[in-house]
Amino acid sequence: MTPTQVVFDIGNVLVDWQPHLAWAQDMDRAAIDAFMQRIDFGALNLRADRGARFEDLADSLDDPADRARLKQYVPRYALTVPDRVPGTWDLVDRLIARNVPMHAITNWSLETWPEGLKVHPRLGEIFGTLVVSGAVGLIKPDPAIYRLFCARAGVAPEACVFVDDKRDNCEAARGIGMDAIHFTGADALQAGLTDRGLL
Repeated sequence: MTPTQVVFDIGNVLVDWQPHLAWAQDMDRAAIDAFMQRIDFGALNLRADRGARFEDLADSLDDPADRARLKQYVPRYALTVPDRVPGTWDLVDRLIARNVPMHAITNWSLETWPEGLKVHPRLGEIFGTLVVSGAVGLIKPDPAIYRLFCARAGVAPEACVFVDDKRDNCEAARGIGMDAIHFTGADALQAGLTDRGLL
Protein backbone atom coordinates (compact mmCIF):
# COMPACT_ATOMS: atom_id res chain seq x y z
CA MET A 1 0.00 0.00 0.00
CA THR A 2 1.26 3.47 -0.87
CA PRO A 3 1.21 5.64 2.27
CA THR A 4 -1.37 8.43 2.32
CA GLN A 5 -0.60 9.96 5.72
CA VAL A 6 2.54 11.36 7.33
CA VAL A 7 3.39 10.71 10.98
CA PHE A 8 6.06 13.03 12.34
CA ASP A 9 8.44 12.81 15.20
CA ILE A 10 8.80 16.38 16.53
CA GLY A 11 12.10 16.85 18.39
CA ASN A 12 14.98 17.45 15.97
CA VAL A 13 12.62 16.96 13.01
CA LEU A 14 10.34 19.97 13.41
CA VAL A 15 11.78 21.62 16.54
CA ASP A 16 15.47 21.88 17.44
CA TRP A 17 15.88 20.63 21.02
CA GLN A 18 18.99 21.73 22.94
CA PRO A 19 18.50 20.80 26.61
CA HIS A 20 21.76 22.37 27.75
CA LEU A 21 20.26 25.80 27.08
CA ALA A 22 18.18 25.47 30.26
CA TRP A 23 21.33 26.23 32.26
CA ALA A 24 23.27 28.44 29.84
CA GLN A 25 22.53 31.56 31.91
CA ASP A 26 24.25 30.03 34.95
CA MET A 27 27.17 27.96 33.67
CA ASP A 28 29.52 27.61 30.74
CA ARG A 29 29.04 24.73 28.32
CA ALA A 30 31.74 22.55 29.88
CA ALA A 31 30.12 22.80 33.31
CA ILE A 32 26.69 22.08 31.86
CA ASP A 33 27.99 19.03 30.03
CA ALA A 34 29.64 17.78 33.21
CA PHE A 35 26.41 18.22 35.16
CA MET A 36 24.31 16.47 32.51
CA GLN A 37 26.77 13.59 32.33
CA ARG A 38 27.00 13.32 36.13
CA ILE A 39 23.25 12.92 36.57
CA ASP A 40 22.83 10.90 33.35
CA PHE A 41 20.37 13.44 32.02
CA GLY A 42 19.58 11.32 28.97
CA ALA A 43 18.33 8.43 31.10
CA LEU A 44 16.36 10.74 33.41
CA ASN A 45 14.80 12.49 30.44
CA LEU A 46 13.66 9.15 29.01
CA ARG A 47 11.98 8.39 32.34
CA ALA A 48 10.21 11.75 32.10
CA ASP A 49 9.20 10.96 28.53
CA ARG A 50 7.61 7.80 29.93
CA GLY A 51 5.65 9.78 32.52
CA ALA A 52 7.92 10.53 35.50
CA ARG A 53 7.91 14.03 36.98
CA PHE A 54 11.14 16.01 36.86
CA GLU A 55 10.74 17.06 40.50
CA ASP A 56 10.66 13.41 41.54
CA LEU A 57 13.63 12.64 39.32
CA ALA A 58 15.52 15.54 40.88
CA ASP A 59 14.70 14.34 44.39
CA SER A 60 16.34 11.02 43.55
CA LEU A 61 19.73 12.72 43.06
CA ASP A 62 22.32 12.66 45.85
CA ASP A 63 23.81 16.13 45.48
CA PRO A 64 21.64 19.05 46.68
CA ALA A 65 23.03 21.40 44.02
CA ASP A 66 22.26 18.89 41.28
CA ARG A 67 18.76 18.44 42.67
CA ALA A 68 18.13 22.18 42.62
CA ARG A 69 19.56 22.51 39.13
CA LEU A 70 17.40 19.75 37.62
CA LYS A 71 14.31 21.30 39.21
CA GLN A 72 14.99 24.39 37.07
CA TYR A 73 14.52 22.39 33.87
CA VAL A 74 10.73 22.52 33.48
CA PRO A 75 10.36 26.25 34.29
CA ARG A 76 13.15 26.98 31.80
CA TYR A 77 12.11 24.46 29.18
CA ALA A 78 11.10 27.09 26.62
CA LEU A 79 14.77 28.10 26.43
CA THR A 80 15.66 24.63 25.10
CA VAL A 81 13.45 24.75 21.99
CA PRO A 82 14.01 28.23 20.55
CA ASP A 83 14.22 27.29 16.87
CA ARG A 84 12.50 25.32 14.17
CA VAL A 85 14.46 22.74 12.23
CA PRO A 86 15.38 24.43 8.92
CA GLY A 87 13.19 23.52 5.99
CA THR A 88 10.78 21.02 7.51
CA TRP A 89 8.00 23.49 8.23
CA ASP A 90 7.98 24.45 4.55
CA LEU A 91 7.27 20.79 3.81
CA VAL A 92 4.52 20.78 6.45
CA ASP A 93 2.85 23.74 4.74
CA ARG A 94 3.08 21.99 1.37
CA LEU A 95 1.51 18.86 2.84
CA ILE A 96 -1.29 20.98 4.30
CA ALA A 97 -1.85 22.59 0.89
CA ARG A 98 -2.18 19.12 -0.64
CA ASN A 99 -4.61 18.02 2.11
CA VAL A 100 -2.27 15.23 3.24
CA PRO A 101 -3.28 14.10 6.75
CA MET A 102 -0.49 14.67 9.27
CA HIS A 103 -0.03 13.21 12.73
CA ALA A 104 2.72 12.93 15.34
CA ILE A 105 4.20 10.46 17.80
CA THR A 106 6.63 12.23 20.10
CA ASN A 107 8.78 11.20 23.05
CA TRP A 108 8.06 14.25 25.18
CA SER A 109 7.42 14.78 28.88
CA LEU A 110 3.86 15.62 29.82
CA GLU A 111 5.27 18.48 31.94
CA THR A 112 7.42 20.05 29.23
CA TRP A 113 4.98 19.61 26.33
CA PRO A 114 2.85 22.65 27.34
CA GLU A 115 6.04 24.69 27.68
CA GLY A 116 7.07 23.70 24.17
CA LEU A 117 3.66 24.72 22.83
CA LYS A 118 4.18 28.21 24.21
CA VAL A 119 7.15 28.60 21.87
CA HIS A 120 5.73 26.61 18.94
CA PRO A 121 1.93 26.86 19.17
CA ARG A 122 1.39 25.36 15.72
CA LEU A 123 2.42 21.99 17.15
CA GLY A 124 -0.96 21.98 18.86
CA GLU A 125 -2.83 22.81 15.65
CA ILE A 126 -1.52 20.85 12.67
CA PHE A 127 -1.83 17.18 13.67
CA GLY A 128 -4.94 15.09 13.29
CA THR A 129 -3.79 12.62 15.95
CA LEU A 130 -1.00 13.42 18.38
CA VAL A 131 0.49 10.90 20.81
CA VAL A 132 2.70 12.44 23.52
CA SER A 133 4.64 9.69 25.25
CA GLY A 134 4.48 11.24 28.71
CA ALA A 135 0.69 11.23 28.54
CA VAL A 136 0.42 7.54 27.63
CA GLY A 137 3.32 6.00 29.56
CA LEU A 138 4.96 4.56 26.44
CA ILE A 139 8.01 5.69 24.50
CA LYS A 140 9.41 4.98 21.07
CA PRO A 141 10.71 2.53 19.95
CA ASP A 142 8.24 0.39 21.91
CA PRO A 143 5.92 -1.03 19.20
CA ALA A 144 2.98 -0.44 21.55
CA ILE A 145 3.11 3.33 21.06
CA TYR A 146 2.83 2.97 17.28
CA ARG A 147 -0.08 0.56 17.65
CA LEU A 148 -1.76 2.97 20.08
CA PHE A 149 -1.37 5.74 17.54
CA CYS A 150 -2.95 3.65 14.78
CA ALA A 151 -5.87 2.75 17.05
CA ARG A 152 -6.46 6.38 18.02
CA ALA A 153 -6.12 7.64 14.46
CA GLY A 154 -8.21 4.84 13.01
CA VAL A 155 -5.61 4.12 10.33
CA ALA A 156 -3.83 1.01 9.15
CA PRO A 157 -0.05 1.05 9.68
CA GLU A 158 0.42 0.55 5.93
CA ALA A 159 -1.32 3.89 5.27
CA CYS A 160 1.39 5.77 7.17
CA VAL A 161 4.92 6.95 6.52
CA PHE A 162 6.70 7.72 9.78
CA VAL A 163 9.48 10.34 9.94
CA ASP A 164 12.03 10.28 12.79
CA ASP A 165 15.65 11.34 13.30
CA LYS A 166 16.42 8.12 15.21
CA ARG A 167 16.98 5.04 13.09
CA ASP A 168 15.74 2.62 15.76
CA ASN A 169 12.42 4.46 15.97
CA CYS A 170 12.06 4.10 12.21
CA GLU A 171 12.85 0.40 12.40
CA ALA A 172 10.20 -0.06 15.08
CA ALA A 173 7.64 1.68 12.89
CA ARG A 174 8.52 -0.61 10.01
CA GLY A 175 8.18 -3.55 12.36
CA ILE A 176 4.45 -2.91 12.79
CA GLY A 177 3.88 -2.30 9.08
CA MET A 178 4.48 1.42 8.60
CA ASP A 179 6.71 2.88 5.94
CA ALA A 180 9.42 5.08 7.45
CA ILE A 181 11.89 7.79 6.49
CA HIS A 182 14.98 8.28 8.64
CA PHE A 183 15.21 12.08 8.91
CA THR A 184 18.62 13.52 8.02
CA GLY A 185 17.49 16.91 6.72
CA ALA A 186 14.70 18.68 4.90
CA ASP A 187 16.07 18.05 1.41
CA ALA A 188 16.21 14.29 1.88
CA LEU A 189 12.77 14.30 3.50
CA GLN A 190 11.36 16.25 0.57
CA ALA A 191 12.80 13.67 -1.81
CA GLY A 192 11.37 10.80 0.24
CA LEU A 193 7.89 12.33 0.40
CA THR A 194 8.00 13.18 -3.31
CA ASP A 195 8.99 9.61 -4.18
CA ARG A 196 5.88 8.44 -2.32
CA GLY A 197 3.62 10.88 -4.17
CA LEU A 198 2.90 12.95 -1.07
CA LEU A 199 4.56 16.13 -2.35
